[in-house]
Order: sequence, then structure tokens, then C-alpha cells
Amino acid sequence: MLGKTAASLFWMARYLERSENNARLIDAGFRIALTRSQTAAAEWKSVLVTAGVDRAFVAAHGDYSSARVVDFLLRDPANPSSIASVIKQARDNARTARTALTREVWEAVNTNWMTLTALLKRPVRDDDLPDVLTAIRQQSAQVRGALNGTMLRNDGFNFSLLGTFLERADNTARILDVKYYLLLPSVAHIGSSIDNVQWETILRSVSAHRAYRWLYGAEISALKIAEFLILYRQLPRSLAFCCERMEDNLAQLERGYGEETEAGRMARALCNERLSSPIQAIFDGGLHEYVTAFLRANAALARQIEHDYRFVE
Repeated sequence: MLGKTAASLFWMARYLERSENNARLIDAGFRIALTRSQTAAAEWKSVLVTAGVDRAFVAAHGDYSSARVVDFLLRDPANPSSIASVIKQARDNARTARTALTREVWEAVNTNWMTLTALLKRPVRDDDLPDVLTAIRQQSAQVRGALNGTMLRNDGFNFSLLGTFLERADNTARILDVKYYLLLPSVAHIGSSIDNVQWETILRSVSAHRAYRWLYGAEISALKIAEFLILYRQLPRSLAFCCERMEDNLAQLERGYGEETEAGRMARALCNERLSSPIQAIFDGGLHEYVTAFLRANAALARQIEHDYRFVE
């Protein structure tokens, strides 16, 4: 496969995943703003920091009003990570790689772009926001369904999934990094109470609230929340799950192309070295330090994939 085509599939998937992740972040921030107006500004700031656009927002707007933050994250053309921006970039990359996609995947991506472009044509009112965010998640799910249901399990499929899981791991790690102070990284504080609204926000941001309840019941524990989001291999948005999938996709590419790569070695190291320690050891060493190191390693893996598979000719 040409490096340009591989890059387009990789970034198509990353942008689609980013649009869904941002929709979940907005939903979490909106819930806080509705229930706790006195802390709404701080929560919106954390949402912007997680999305990596806080500086750009402050430069343009200054204060963290709900309407401005939502509009910036949903549809502001000056924000390259706004949902309107990333769905266009996803569609543009899909068009570049059109011959490597099934008709069903292309139509799902194109429909996603057309539907959300229409929904985001004007500022979204608070009353309409939940429905708009639901539509964003549903459109993303339809693309994912078409991808999994119609694509050959070939190199194009593997590049697409690599983009998905790299972006998803980055998002989960960023949420943990921004919220780490709520997860009480000091061992001395383990076992003390955590604000229910805040920890539920962390879980809802990665669609893990119901799954956490199934596994742990009503117990609220800093260790268990962190263990669930980092090490629980059955949670599709945990760091461990994403890393295992990236390792598997890179291994399939190595077998298909008949050569080992540095990216494959890095993915194996990411799984074996950073995700093999028990959660207590991670807390003892500092959750913030652990997550920061993971983010650096994940970004380095993305760059290595681009280099090994010649995304830029």
C-alpha cells in the first residue's frame, strides 16, 4: 500500500475517533455545568485542557462561559480540533483513500460529514445539545460498524484501527492526566472519599460508568477507577485494551509485509513495560508521572508508524 493511502486511512480513523471523544467530553462538561454552576468554569477549563485547545480558546475568548466553550469545541473554524473541523478532515482523508475503502465505509464517512455539517451550521442551543452529541456518537458508530462489517482484514484495515486506538489511548490518558488530582495520587490519601460528580464525570468521559458499576458495584475507590481505565483489558477504552490492539495490528502489518519494524517493537514495549505493573506500584511512583510518560510513548509510537510506513514520501 502506498504511504499516502496508509496515512489517509490512519488519519481518517484518528479524526473520526477524535470527534466522538470530544463529544463525550462536551457531554461530561455540560452535565457538570447543569448541576454545579459554581464549578462550571473550572470544569469547562479541564475539558479544554483535555482536548488540548485551552490556550487557543483563552487567546480568542478569555472567559470559560458554557456557550463559548461548547461552540468552540463543536464548530469554531479557528479550532482545528473542533468537531466540525475534524469530521471534514476525516472525510477529506477518506476521499483520498477512496479506492482502499468499501462503498459502505465511504458512504458512512460521507453521511457523517453531511449530517454533522448540517447540525453544526448554526450555534447549538442548550436544549438541543444532548441530541446533537447523541447524533455525533451515532454517526461515529455507523462508520465503525461499516468498517468492521465490510472491510477485508488487510493492511488498510490495520492502518485504520491503528489510528483509532492511538487516538483513543491518547484521549483516555489525557483525561487521567487532567483529572489525576481527583484520583488522589498520594498513597496517604488512598481510601478517602472522592466527589461523586467528579469521578462519575471521569468514567462518563470514556463511556465506562455502567461498565464500572457492573464490575465494582457502588464502591468508589481511586485505585479501582485508575486500575479500570489503565489496566482492565476488557474495557475497550482502557490503555491496556488500546495497546494490545495496536500491538496486534502492527504485528499483522509486519507479517503481511514480511519485515519487523521499530514501531512494532515500540508497541510491544508499551504493552510489556508500561502496562505490566500493578496499580499500587503505579500510584506509588506517581499517577501523573506515569500518565505523562505514557502520553510521550504513545506520541512517539505514532511518529514511528509514520516513519516506518513512509506516510510522508
